[in-house]
Amino acid sequence: MPRNQFQFRKQNQLKKSDKSLKQNWDKKIVELCKKINKSENYYTTSSCSGRVLLLVNSREKRDNLFIKVWHDKISFEKLKKSLEEINSEELIYFKQEPCIMHVATESLEDAQEIHDLGKEAGWKRCGIIASRNRFVVELNATGKLEFPIFYKKILVNDKFLKIVVEEANKKLEDSWSCIEKLTNTLTT
Repeated sequence: MPRNQFQFRKQNQLKKSDKSLKQNWDKKIVELCKKINKSENYYTTSSCSGRVLLLVNSREKRDNLFIKVWHDKISFEKLKKSLEEINSEELIYFKQEPCIMHVATESLEDAQEIHDLGKEAGWKRCGIIASRNRFVVELNATGKLEFPIFYKKILVNDKFLKIVVEEANKKLEDSWSCIEKLTNTLTT
């Protein structure tokens, strides 16, 4: 792909408004995104530093699926309070998701380089998506939790919730470690 076409796409991507629910980068991934976007050969198309959420179990996309979203560690008290405030007849899931990032690259060689750096930094599930117009590297950490937690009432006891909070927080810390390692590995 000619350099000017890549740079044109990069400039357009970085001008776009953030379409995420949060409307900005997660604090824990800002430095990494900035470093990638400063590079001549890369730009980010999406990122998340990891999150914990309560959401309605639904196959269709709709505006009111997310009941609560945290992009930082949670506490037993926060989780319990949020569950007690739910007034729904629908099945609600608890999810803890790891960090994820998509990076567009100028060439296949650049894609392979960011892919390999991501793997070395602990992002376990990495892949290169190639199309006629561009290469995108998807970097994923692997630690996650997902299970039904509420159906007309809280489905688990406090002891279980405390274990869930501890495990979710550990998995978030693992994600943040991957982000930090990749940030420290990249040169600008």
